[in-house]
Amino acid sequence: MAEIPAADRFGPWSDRIDVTERVARLRSLRAIVRLSTGPRGDRLAGLLHRAERDAAALAPALAALNQLAALDRRAVLASFAALHRPAA
Repeated sequence: MAEIPAADRFGPWSDRIDVTERVARLRSLRAIVRLSTGPRGDRLAGLLHRAERDAAALAPALAALNQLAALDRRAVLASFAALHRPAA
């Protein structure tokens, strides 16, 4: 995780979660990407899927997330944040 800037250590990139939780977050993020972006998010979805088995794909997946068009990125992040918001 050293190559992930501290400001980007959220969701599956957090260094405060275990492997099982990381895989769960990667899967939920991948589903959101598929539903929100369709084929525009294919590269990101593929990297998220790869990162479930290979931690070396985490940094490229973060880069792919940051390369999404602004509206796509906003939709993905807003949905992910809503899904992982603590229960009230």
